[in-house]
Amino acid sequence: MNDQEIMQQIQKLVDEEHHLLKLEEEGKIQGDQRERAKELEVGLDQCWDLLRQRRARRNAGQNPDEAKVRDASIVENYKQ
Repeated sequence: MNDQEIMQQIQKLVDEEHHLLKLEEEGKIQGDQRERAKELEVGLDQCWDLLRQRRARRNAGQNPDEAKVRDASIVENYKQ
């Protein structure tokens, strides 16, 4: 997956997340949708992490295509 594809995936996930957040604000969200919102948050964190890895590898003169999606347990425990 190249940088452009990652950005497209991020936009897709953000759009879906915004839709679910709107449903939540309106009090119309259901249990499975809440679970999906959590999945979207993790997926977004993984995409952003992958994009940062690719940029860091590129800046270091390494192959960005060797960057890998990290497990949710890793990206969810980063310090902000």
